[in-house]
Amino acid sequence: MREIALVYLDRSGGLQKFVHDCKKYNDSKQSYAVYRFIISINPSDIAELDATLGNYILHKPIQAAQIFQSVCFIGVKTLSLIEQLQTEAQISILLKPTHLPPLPSYILSLSAFPFHYTSQRFYMSEGIVIAMGTVTKYTQGARFLCTEETCPFSEGFRYIRVHLPGATESATVRNDFVCSLCSSPLQEDMKFRVLGDKQIVEMIDAKVLNALKGCANDKSHFRIQTFTVFLR
Repeated sequence: MREIALVYLDRSGGLQKFVHDCKKYNDSKQSYAVYRFIISINPSDIAELDATLGNYILHKPIQAAQIFQSVCFIGVKTLSLIEQLQTEAQISILLKPTHLPPLPSYILSLSAFPFHYTSQRFYMSEGIVIAMGTVTKYTQGARFLCTEETCPFSEGFRYIRVHLPGATESATVRNDFVCSLCSSPLQEDMKFRVLGDKQIVEMIDAKVLNALKGCANDKSHFRIQTFTVFLR
């Protein structure tokens, strides 16, 4: 699947964009713990190249991102695109689909039962924004070091924490991580923390418009429930 991912990046122009983004990182004087790349993908085109990778992207996007992460890391090392990059864990890939299949199973409807949205895959959702919070910062990535000076992991980029979709802030940054080699506490290297913008949006299902218009409803009672969306 790595080979198919590389072929798709080359054909879609994503490889050229990736090289350009690497150049900006390489030319920057700032040191990074995490190098973040956004890759636009067309699920239909990838499915035509390889059905397995296409299904991976649609149904297991986190695992699919790891495939592109491996491809990008090999590309960086082979072409010497980012001199400061040391480990594969420092590359963060965000897959951004151009569209999803127009099928009911890909539509997230919180007004329909039962709720079987337990898988961490892509869904489409349509609603009305009724409230928006202010833009705040969140941790996209962080570097941790072992506090035991004699431990080999007290330097370098062995422990990299990267925010994943659906995770809370404490999953990325906490003070109770321990070294897998010597079990000593890990401490964050603050100068390598990577921040991003986050905004919380309250939405309501578009079907509520029928109720607001005064349309007849067979049910004597109905409830309007908002849902929260995190924009990162």
